[in-house]
Amino acid sequence: MEDTVFMKIIRREIPAEIVYEDDDTIAFLDREPNNPGHTLVVPKTFARNVFDSDETVWQSVMRTVRKIAPAVKDAVGAVGVNINSNHEAGAGQSVFHLHVHIIPRFTDDGYTFWPKKSYAEGEREAVGARIRAAL
Repeated sequence: MEDTVFMKIIRREIPAEIVYEDDDTIAFLDREPNNPGHTLVVPKTFARNVFDSDETVWQSVMRTVRKIAPAVKDAVGAVGVNINSNHEAGAGQSVFHLHVHIIPRFTDDGYTFWPKKSYAEGEREAVGARIRAAL
């Protein structure tokens, strides 16, 4: 699993528009962006996703996201950004190498949010209890 497209970018085996790099992470423009400036932040150490990433790797990625998100927003004149990460196929992950999207947002850009749902009577408390028990 370590021979992902992102590992190939890290090793410079395939081209990418790299916008930032440090010892632990690399950030580059998405090839199929939601909007111009859509950037991916990836750890240089392989992790499939949040479920098998150690805390140090996750913190490195989020530090880079925090550092470059304002630059992405300002560089493309966005009104904001969405910061998103999908973990496992059922959640939309298509490249199985941990990564975080920084997606610049523009007024009326057509990018929509998830639909909201309501809990049934007593369901919220039951779900909360199951999560606490799993911790």
